[in-house]
Amino acid sequence: MKFIIYILIMLLFLTSCEDKNKYKGDIFDTHLHAAQDINKQFAGLEKHKIVRGAVSSSWDNQEAYRTSTKTGFLIGLMFPCPNGIVPYSGQKCFSDGREFPDIAWIRQQIIDKKIDFFGELLNEYYGISPSDSIMFPYYELAQEFKLPVGIHTGLAGPNNLCPNYNPLMGDPALMKDILIRFPGLKVWIMHAGAPYLKGTLEILRDYPQVYADISVLANPDIFKKPDFNAYMKSLIDSGFEDRLMFGSDNGDLDKIINSVNELDFLTVEQKEKIFFKNAETFFGVN
Repeated sequence: MKFIIYILIMLLFLTSCEDKNKYKGDIFDTHLHAAQDINKQFAGLEKHKIVRGAVSSSWDNQEAYRTSTKTGFLIGLMFPCPNGIVPYSGQKCFSDGREFPDIAWIRQQIIDKKIDFFGELLNEYYGISPSDSIMFPYYELAQEFKLPVGIHTGLAGPNNLCPNYNPLMGDPALMKDILIRFPGLKVWIMHAGAPYLKGTLEILRDYPQVYADISVLANPDIFKKPDFNAYMKSLIDSGFEDRLMFGSDNGDLDKIINSVNELDFLTVEQKEKIFFKNAETFFGVN
């Protein structure tokens, strides 16, 4: 009987310790896309205490996220669009079928406060480097208005509807030229560059204005947990706990949040930075 009581006490103690190391506060999701069932998406975000979200999708879809909900949304501008469509969904990025939006039109949308950031930038899907000169006028505009820029990096899934998709263009090391040319540009590396760890570490080390979101990387349905743990350990051990941001990329929120909370080498204070504080700083909304 005493042995059973001892075991129960130990289980309660271990559960209490695990619970204390879990972050339970508000979350800032820096990588969201439009969903088919928007009301279900809103309910899921509210349930998981996601109070802010950066959303990118086709321009027409963005309108639904300007409404007042318990999640405050930042609206992104997604481009360049291969054959004028959003990867995977096949929707037109812009109603006129453009691959690249007109600079004058973008300027007016920014002035009208309808664009909060550029992203998700789809260079890799389009088959070009993020430092391709065709992107320079857009970076110049982002720098002028101090808009954050989120660039897709890493790899991509099958059936993406992008015939020129080039995985070699997903290495964050390719951002070096634009970060030199546009020193005031605020960039975040979407998907934390995985599996291009070397390039990710190099850019984060050399350019303190660059942050990274951990979407996809933290999703156990896509990235194996041991690989996620090792990748995150490298980022943390390299000193970047203040520049990593939570992102779901519309994945299973329970699984993704748990994946971060299960990282036993992180303190709850470090998890708070990743889940919320770092994004507040990066987007300037605190």
